[in-house]
Order: sequence, then C-alpha cells, then structure tokens
Amino acid sequence: MNRSTDESEADVTTTVAPTPPLTAEDRCDRCGAQAYLRVELASGGELLFCAHHAREHGDKLKQVAVVVHDETHKLGSTPAAASEGER
Repeated sequence: MNRSTDESEADVTTTVAPTPPLTAEDRCDRCGAQAYLRVELASGGELLFCAHHAREHGDKLKQVAVVVHDETHKLGSTPAAASEGER
C-alpha cells in the first residue's frame, strides 16, 4: 500500500487551556495575602502575588514571565462592608 504522507498522518491541533481564575484560596508567595496576579514562568512554574507585591516587583516579573494573569481590577469592584449606622 502506497499512501502519501498527507493521507496517513492525522491532523493534530493543540490548544492552550485557559488560565483558571484566582480565588480567595490563592495566596501571595511573598506575604500570604490574597493573590491577584499569577505569573507563569518558562520553566513551567508559577508565582502568585498580591497587588502590592505585583506592583513592587512588576518590572522584574515582566522580564521572566511567559504569561501574566492579572486580576487586580477586582480590587476596585468589591463593595465595602456597611457601617453599623447603615445596617
């Protein structure tokens, strides 16, 4: 049987799984506060940072990151707790 390469090889497609959202259980690797930034490294590892440490180390993180997943926008959308007088 003489098949051409095109007929005998299966088409293979690769997809990248979406980065899962950060949750309240994800903690900053520097201080333990809630993480709002995930940095994926070329080595396959990842680092998690709170907004404060993400800003503090931002320039260096951009140099080593393959993917940056930033959810710091969530900080401004969280409603404040009602004060005693408003309850």
